Amino acid sequence: MRIELDFLSVLSQWPLLVSGVLWTLGLTAISAVIGVVVGVTFAWARLSGPTWLKWVAGIYVEFIRNTPFIVQLFFVFFGLPILGIKLSPETSSIIAMVINLGAYATEIIRAGIQATPKGQIEAGLSLALNRFQIFTRIILPPALKKVWPALVSQIIIVMLGSAVCGQISTPELSFVANLIQSRNFRAFEAYIVATVIYLLLSISVRALLNWAGPRYFFGARRG
Repeated sequence: MRIELDFLSVLSQWPLLVSGVLWTLGLTAISAVIGVVVGVTFAWARLSGPTWLKWVAGIYVEFIRNTPFIVQLFFVFFGLPILGIKLSPETSSIIAMVINLGAYATEIIRAGIQATPKGQIEAGLSLALNRFQIFTRIILPPALKKVWPALVSQIIIVMLGSAVCGQISTPELSFVANLIQSRNFRAFEAYIVATVIYLLLSISVRALLNWAGPRYFFGARRG
């Protein structure tokens, strides 16, 4: 039995592939920024917030970390309309990805904060810094430095998980690959191309974040 592969029939649909890549990167960028902010906020809440807020943060983290992402996505897209909240596939995808990343980022960042030496906090107090200044200038930067590789890995996982968003017609890469194979019936080639693109995206985004972290988030800038 002779198998003939025709990757050109897939690659000829490059405008669709580029669109899918841009949607995947856009979803990842937005969810990464907001998700990390959520993670920092809830990490602070679990460590230094009032008791009721610690409980809220704890329930949120445990609920999200112990349920599948696709269930969370379907709840946002199919469940919220029952409450009168109807969202587009793209908005639903972003919300689900933010909620998912935020829960994992909370625990990752909390671990980094807990590893901060108490002497640094006492030094901040001796300089008459308020709690917000101590957290943002003394505690958070070294905490992010410690956990940055883990945080970057989680962002990559969320980016790859965005492939599920095609199930609700978000036009990201996996949705585009499925659309192409439905037109030319080259499923093997279409998904091989999508796999290679996901691999390249993961390597590129990881390299970019590892480069940007020390320069813009927890390291000293050099002009």
